Amino acid sequence: MTTELSSPPSLTALYPRAVAVPLLRKLPVVGGASRELPDTELVVRDERVSLDHLSDYTEVCGFEHMDRLPATYPHMLAFPLQMRIMTERSFPFGVLGLVHIENEITQHRRVSPDERLTVAVRARDLRDHPRGRQFTLAATVHAGDELVWESSSVYLRRSGGGSSSKDGERDDPAPARAHWRVPADIGRRYGAVSGDRNPIHISGLGAKLFGMPGPIAHGMWLKARCLAELEETLSDAFTVGVRFKLPLFIPAQVAFGVGDGGDFEVRDASSGKPHLSGSVTAR
Repeated sequence: MTTELSSPPSLTALYPRAVAVPLLRKLPVVGGASRELPDTELVVRDERVSLDHLSDYTEVCGFEHMDRLPATYPHMLAFPLQMRIMTERSFPFGVLGLVHIENEITQHRRVSPDERLTVAVRARDLRDHPRGRQFTLAATVHAGDELVWESSSVYLRRSGGGSSSKDGERDDPAPARAHWRVPADIGRRYGAVSGDRNPIHISGLGAKLFGMPGPIAHGMWLKARCLAELEETLSDAFTVGVRFKLPLFIPAQVAFGVGDGGDFEVRDASSGKPHLSGSVTAR
């Protein structure tokens, strides 16, 4: 079922809803969540990119060019639709506590900031994970009838049990291409640009309420920062996938490494523990 929205949902309204919905589900008159993902596709047509917003985004992520959209920028357009789907009362999981574990983006060609875009998002692929249950939010962006961009964001709902993850293990790092100082305010700055004001990113107290010792950087900011470092080497059409590993507590010092065949990674500059691994492939 496709539902067209006249404008993108307001994230300012959706985050309070993310808090309220789990509480409402406990009321007998409201009922609990479904066991299945909703069969809904949300669509917004004729989206326009604000050059002021694009400038703020490129600055906080480190991109240089303004004559094209960074490959991670359309995620800014899709994220409110993702949140709208995940904050429905019938959605199987509450938003708060979900972990973004993977993201893959395919840019089919360069997208100009002056193009009008149609953005669509739907949930799919609910299945078991060694640490709980996972699902994917798939997004597409069209310019006219042409598919110019698509992505899949994989989220995990932990439910205890064992883990097959080796994210905390030290393996051979890729040669460091750059070292970054990740400032303590990057969560607030990226949250202001993206609208993703999840408490675990913007507040020490908010992070502690969710069992973390301090705020962590947004995964999509970290992915964007990697692409900004690779900006001059990227082709017009490519696929870039990443896995988000150990949380990046901020402030931090990290090393950005580039390996063979388009592989790249981000590690703690001192311990070598991995925060992100990825690869980029020209199309």
